[in-house]
Amino acid sequence: MKRATKLAAIAGAAALLLSACGQAPPEDGASPTANDTAAAGGGTAVEGFKPCIVSDGGGFNDRSFNQSGLEGLQQAAGSLGVDYIQVQSASDTDFAPNIQNLLDQGCTFIVTIGFQLADATEQAAAANPDVNFAIVDNDSSAKGLDNLKSLVFNTAEAAFMAGYLSAGVSETGVVGTFGGQNFPTVSIFMDGFAQGVDHYNEVHGTSVRVVGWDREAQDGSFTGAFQANEQARQTAQTIIDQNVDILLPVGGPIYQSAMAAINDSGRDILLLGVDQDFFVTDPTTAPILLTSILKDIVVAVNDATMEAGAGNFSASTYVGTLENGGVGLAPFHDLADRVPAELSSEVDQLKADIIAGKITVESYLNQ
Repeated sequence: MKRATKLAAIAGAAALLLSACGQAPPEDGASPTANDTAAAGGGTAVEGFKPCIVSDGGGFNDRSFNQSGLEGLQQAAGSLGVDYIQVQSASDTDFAPNIQNLLDQGCTFIVTIGFQLADATEQAAAANPDVNFAIVDNDSSAKGLDNLKSLVFNTAEAAFMAGYLSAGVSETGVVGTFGGQNFPTVSIFMDGFAQGVDHYNEVHGTSVRVVGWDREAQDGSFTGAFQANEQARQTAQTIIDQNVDILLPVGGPIYQSAMAAINDSGRDILLLGVDQDFFVTDPTTAPILLTSILKDIVVAVNDATMEAGAGNFSASTYVGTLENGGVGLAPFHDLADRVPAELSSEVDQLKADIIAGKITVESYLNQ
């Protein structure tokens, strides 16, 4: 049975599983964990601490980027015994009003999810020096704001490993990628992936091609947004039509459109996840998921919130790397049999060599 057929066969059952254990977050208000902890008198936050969070247009139920940030805040709120507020954005016009909404509700620590919120976050932080902010996936350190912490991730390192792996697994000799928009926090995945493919070719004397990203031009295939829609499906289809058998979509829920295109193709095409382990967050990906390029937003947001809640907020930039566990590769799960033992060992060695500085992975974060 083709993997695309398997995907269609289990989709209904997986959807039932998600409805039971992967429900969309509540609109606004307190985490049940936070309420339970507060009722038990287990809070350790400074008086008046109120953590809050704003999504980008992908929404908190994207099973990826925004969901990770919310989970990190929820964990910290539960540990501190405080209530939190979440506000979801539908478009970029919502960013500044949503942040102001949280300020008006007395939030003392506001997490914003994604580089698209950079301008609105930086302006709000400058105008409200008594409120602390953290922004995921944008380096705002150059603004010199003592109340704004940047949480960024050198995902090029983990994507390099995924590119090397994909080059070794590919049977057509063509792998592909596409993104939501050409911003550094998106293209860092795509460029790291292409570097890994190049490195595999150098080591093995092969000529695996990457479709969808041009390293020299630093440009490639983009949908123009971060929603699962027809444009994203068509972009994925364009990549697939070039004989790609492994596909890396970068941009929150656009992977869902990639899955639809893979299913429609009737071909044996594997998927790479980003941010979270899709095998866990979206079990419908399991039949075609080779691995996921992990970005531990949950831990970064949890730690930043805990520090702020304890009165120890620091504007020092956090950079997630392979060395500190901020980025990494997920297990191969159901497709472990597609990865030869020798290739798996080579990927493990890549991680050690990158951490040791024997292999340099280029990215905007280490220029």
